[in-house]
Amino acid sequence: MTAKTIREITARNLAVFRRQPVSEISGSLGDLGTFLPLALALAANNTVSLSSTLIFSGLFNIVTGLVFGIPLPVQPMKAIAAVAIARGFSNGEIASAGLLVAGCIFVFSVTGLLRWFTNVIPVPVIKGIQVGAGLSLIIAACGTLLSSLGWAGPSWADNLVWAIVAFLCLLVCGVYRTFPYALVVFVVGLLFAIIRSVVATDLPSLVFWRPYVVVPSPAEFATGAVDAGLGQIPLTTLNSVVAVVYLAADLLPEVRTPTVTAIGLSVAAMNLLGCWFGAMPVCHGSGGLAAQFRFGARSGASVVFLGLLKLVIGVFFGESLVGLLKRFPAALLGVMVIAAGLELASVGESLNTSARDLSGVLGEPDEAGRLGEIPPSEFERKKRWTVMLVTISLLVGFKNDGIGFVAGMLCWWAYEIPSLVERVRERFGRRIHL
Repeated sequence: MTAKTIREITARNLAVFRRQPVSEISGSLGDLGTFLPLALALAANNTVSLSSTLIFSGLFNIVTGLVFGIPLPVQPMKAIAAVAIARGFSNGEIASAGLLVAGCIFVFSVTGLLRWFTNVIPVPVIKGIQVGAGLSLIIAACGTLLSSLGWAGPSWADNLVWAIVAFLCLLVCGVYRTFPYALVVFVVGLLFAIIRSVVATDLPSLVFWRPYVVVPSPAEFATGAVDAGLGQIPLTTLNSVVAVVYLAADLLPEVRTPTVTAIGLSVAAMNLLGCWFGAMPVCHGSGGLAAQFRFGARSGASVVFLGLLKLVIGVFFGESLVGLLKRFPAALLGVMVIAAGLELASVGESLNTSARDLSGVLGEPDEAGRLGEIPPSEFERKKRWTVMLVTISLLVGFKNDGIGFVAGMLCWWAYEIPSLVERVRERFGRRIHL
């Protein structure tokens, strides 16, 4: 990346932030519904350092915002986090999982495998992964964050009433999208958390960050890498690299889209640095990008702002924030996650109208001399829809991106059998009857 490109990105970041500062700040908070619950659960188990997680994810937010110029999220590696929480991983075990994934993504990036993945994976499969990830977010929010709520509990600040109010406001804000929904919800939730912390006499205190180095033992590396890292590799490759590039092009067509190699190197660098200091393994996810876009972010300035906020909080408060953040209402976080899931799932709508692989296929000129795109045939539309639906169904059903991907590819290849048979017949003559 040249100095001229960096200057252009910086100029656009500043211009967008000056034009719509409230929207950029609101959008920067859009992915907290995913980030906070996992970070807090891992910190509460002493699996990661909350201070290091905030500081390093903040630094990565700033760098990616300045380099890529889009609201690219820095979010937890979900498969690793789920295993680490369930099994009570140590610092070394979760660091090992993150380092394994980072190493594999680095190799994929420098060898060109990521570019090859992008070229050979059909758009319906990519769209299926995106829609499936969106539906998975909604299911997780309803099943984990909202299902345990009652009409009056667990507290006056966190119950089904507040969830319904937040959801109704979300529906209204779907029409009036300029309203800073995420910012308002975050401020309200933070006020509720502060009031509850005051009552419990458990407010954060000034505690400066004390960095330490995590060096996994051979046993920790074997446990973390095999039990959590291997399952994360396909998820990171498909949803955090390939799908992110496609989604960025769909949501922000006027902005230079990062290459899969650049995104892959970014994911690798973040974890090759942060995991050694007890930070949570992180990646760039299409769900986080959809969430931040949904709540108003349109440039890298949004995540630069978020990064600076994380840095200040991590350096000066760190681990003392665990009690406060645990009291942030799950009702509000859950609705924010639902909003992110809906935004991500909505990208499937363009499958047969304006997907990237349909552009550039030009037909006859119209009366004004403009060439129009050739729409896909009815068979092609059905084929694309079926492949996307198979990908979504298996991904959601098995809660595994890899299974959804394999199922979608098999369905796509099944549709290619007739043309393959025809090519074989043309090559070897009519002697072959299939």
